Amino acid sequence: MIRITEQESKYNHIDQMEVLDILRSINNEDKTVPLAVEKSIPQIEKLATAVAERMKNGGRLFYIGAGTSGRLGVVDASECPPTFGVSFDEVVGIIAGGDKAIRRAVENAEDDDVQAWIDLQEYHINDKDSLVGLAASGTTPYVVGGLKKAKENGVLTGCIICNEGGPVAEASDFPVEVVVGPEFLTGSTRMKSGTAQKLVLNMLSTTVMIRLGKVKGNRMVDMQLTNHKLVDRGTQMVMNELHIDYKKAEELLIRYGSVRKAVEAATK
Repeated sequence: MIRITEQESKYNHIDQMEVLDILRSINNEDKTVPLAVEKSIPQIEKLATAVAERMKNGGRLFYIGAGTSGRLGVVDASECPPTFGVSFDEVVGIIAGGDKAIRRAVENAEDDDVQAWIDLQEYHINDKDSLVGLAASGTTPYVVGGLKKAKENGVLTGCIICNEGGPVAEASDFPVEVVVGPEFLTGSTRMKSGTAQKLVLNMLSTTVMIRLGKVKGNRMVDMQLTNHKLVDRGTQMVMNELHIDYKKAEELLIRYGSVRKAVEAATK
C-alpha cells in the first residue's frame, strides 16, 4: 500500500512562514477534506446501511482506535446518548491504552495487536454487533487485531482510514477510505486525516440514528434534557408540535422526560 498520510508536505520552510501565511496554508489544505469525503460517500452508505440493520435487530456499535483516531471515536460515541437518547452501552468508543489515553498518550498501546479484542470482551461483543476501526494510516496493529478477531466471531466490521488499502481495510467488511493527501505538517494525521474521520463519524452515527427513528422531521426528539438550553429547545419543539404555549409545553416535557414522550402523551 502507498502511505499517502506519511508523504512529504507540499509546504517547505514552514518554520519561516509568517502567521498569516501559516493560517492560510492550513485553511487551504482543510478545504480539500470535504471533497475527499464526498468521493467516499458510496462506501459510507454501505457501512451506514449495514450498521443500521444490525442495530435495528438489537446490535450495538463499537469504535476502536489509537491516538487521535481513538479519541474521535470516543467523542462520537459519548455524544450519541445525549443527542439521540440511546443508552451509554449502545454506541461505545474504545481507545488503545484505556480511558487514560484520552488525555495522555500511552506508550506502545497502538502496537499491541491482541489488546483490542481483550478490551472488546469486557462488553461481551457478539455477532449482533458492529465494529468500526479508526486508523488514519490503515495499519495500526491494535485496530487490525481487533477487527480480525471480530470478523472471526461474526461481528460486522468496517473502518475509516485515510490511505487506500492496507491491513485495516482488508480486515473490514465495509471499508471507508478517505484519501486527503499529505498533511500540512508531514505525517501529522491529527490535521486533515483527523478532520476527515470526524466528518465521516458525524455522517455515520447521525445517519444510523435517523434510520433507527431517533429523529422526527429534523428534530432530535429523544435528546436528553441535561441542561437549561436543552430543556428550552425541547420546550420549543413541543410548542411547535402541539401548538400550545411555552409553560404548558415545558410542563409536559418535564413530566414525560423527552419531546417524543411528551407529544405522544398529549396526543393519545
